[in-house]
Amino acid sequence: QVQLVESGGGLVQPGGSLRLSCAASGSIFSSSAMGWYRQATGKQRELVATITRGDTTNYADSVKGRFTISRDNTKNTVTLQMNSLKPEDTAVYYCYGRLLARTSTTYGDYWGQGTQVTVSA
Repeated sequence: QVQLVESGGGLVQPGGSLRLSCAASGSIFSSSAMGWYRQATGKQRELVATITRGDTTNYADSVKGRFTISRDNTKNTVTLQMNSLKPEDTAVYYCYGRLLARTSTTYGDYWGQGTQVTVSA
């Protein structure tokens, strides 16, 4: 069974940094796009950043210049380095991966369980 497991969330003061990591586990043949989304209380889930297998990145305007996404194709991992954090970055962050399981012939969309990021003094 394919799973995405996140780590690295927590409480940080405004201006601080956090690093989120996500690892795909299970019988995976390949990964395509991977990324991070977030959902604040009372709001819809929104894109934070995505990265293709060829390392093309896309960021939400609100995080450009502060967040950096990267991946390791050999390990099927994706990382989000978050700097200069603001209170409005507070949300549950979800890892996303478009993965090809060894038991499948098509790519599927997978989500992690979410990790809480709280930015507060």
